[in-house]
Amino acid sequence: MKRSIKLAPSILAADFMNLGTQIREVKENGAQYLHYDVMDGMFVPSMSFGLPVLASVRAGTDIFIDCHLMIVEPDRYIDEFAKAGADSITVHFEACNEVGLTDVIRHIRKTGKRCGISINPETPLVHILPYLGMADMILIMSVKPGFGGQQFIESTYSKLRELASLRDEGGFDFDIEVDGGITLDNAGQVIEAGANVIVSGSSVFHGDIERNVKEFMKRFDAYMR
Repeated sequence: MKRSIKLAPSILAADFMNLGTQIREVKENGAQYLHYDVMDGMFVPSMSFGLPVLASVRAGTDIFIDCHLMIVEPDRYIDEFAKAGADSITVHFEACNEVGLTDVIRHIRKTGKRCGISINPETPLVHILPYLGMADMILIMSVKPGFGGQQFIESTYSKLRELASLRDEGGFDFDIEVDGGITLDNAGQVIEAGANVIVSGSSVFHGDIERNVKEFMKRFDAYMR
């Protein structure tokens, strides 16, 4: 059975002078999610926005906010991001050291939010096998986390296919999200490989946003037919 495909524009690529307007524009033209990347300068080299920006975004839109925590020991901030307006909270397998991933997932569940697990390009899927039944979504990074505008890593396709097979064979029901280097040119390929939540930053927010979102939605509709 084909799963519904969702576009999750990453606001890392947005124009922050016009953030509210651009969020309304992506939603009005068909985007179902908004991808909100949090970087702490430790788990990844870059730093991005945090709780105050999330609260402001939440106050201005009812779009589903897909909050991706690229921070060390994310358990410290689960409650705060839940209260600030995240609908889904995704943590990195590689970042959960002092508090194990199982406990972090349970913490997210207690807040009532959807739970995601992310892995970096170099992390094999075998490391998250014990947690597949606990997640609402698995996020496969298709670039090294921490910077926008990178080229898609080609080995991601086989990783997506492997994860989709594991989901089907195990009878799981999680979404498969892919993040990094997704363009109008390769969106169809990542969907064919198994992804159904598509994160894209530059290819949405750079240029004509209305046209970009509508072009993504056309590709999604073509796959669903």
